[in-house]
Amino acid sequence: QVQLVESGGGLVQPGGSLRLSCAASGSIFSINTMGWYRQAPGKQRELVATITSGGSTTYADSAKGRFTISRDNAKNTVYLQMRSLKPEDTAVYYCKGAVRLTRFDFRGIDYWGQGTQVTVSS
Repeated sequence: QVQLVESGGGLVQPGGSLRLSCAASGSIFSINTMGWYRQAPGKQRELVATITSGGSTTYADSAKGRFTISRDNAKNTVYLQMRSLKPEDTAVYYCKGAVRLTRFDFRGIDYWGQGTQVTVSS
């Protein structure tokens, strides 16, 4: 049983900052790529940022220069530091991890968290 649990969302004013966390628990051997996605009302879920187990990162254009993804492999946790937040960043933020259940499972299985709401408003 694997669970990913996000935390750190909330209401913030434009220009403010938030740090999201996503902790994975359960019978985990390791986690390959982890990522943050978001879904605004009436829109499709979109990629925000990803990070490999080795620390290589990718960002959506909307996140570049404002958001920073990081992870702690020992804690099976991924973070998203968000700065200079804008109203258009308002969305439910989800984390995803490609979880390896055994050392023989090289690709991993995608697990999603339940999401955390981020609202940017004055």
